[in-house]
Amino acid sequence: METEIDIHRIREILPHRYPFLLVDRVVEVTPGERLRALKNVTANEPFFDGHFPHRPVFPGVLMLESIAQASAILVSLIIDAKASRKNVYLFAGVDKARFKAPVEPGDQLVIDVSLEGQRSSLWRCSGTISVQGKTVCTSDVLFTHRPIE
Repeated sequence: METEIDIHRIREILPHRYPFLLVDRVVEVTPGERLRALKNVTANEPFFDGHFPHRPVFPGVLMLESIAQASAILVSLIIDAKASRKNVYLFAGVDKARFKAPVEPGDQLVIDVSLEGQRSSLWRCSGTISVQGKTVCTSDVLFTHRPIE
């Protein structure tokens, strides 16, 4: 089982691509339990032109998406799923989302996710994002992995 996953392997697992791939590296995995990933926030991100040009702030909804993507990597390692035109991960819900501090260009997101449960093809993970040891976002995500019809 992998303990660190680089961007090349992440691209094999997740179908997301620039500008929507929000996980740069996985630095720690406890198989079937938890995962720690990194996202480097740069001033070149396309959404900063409009959010907000005078004071760029990483959108909260993208923090939730980064938790979902890290969670999808964790589940993919369990079910041995790979990016494919034949299947997709879909959000089923977001619970208890909280934003505690803004994220700006130059910050590195440390994304910790834990598997909380699974029922059929529905998975629940809890996530925390921190920057320099300070929590900036927490949320639970529900998602499914299913074939594209």
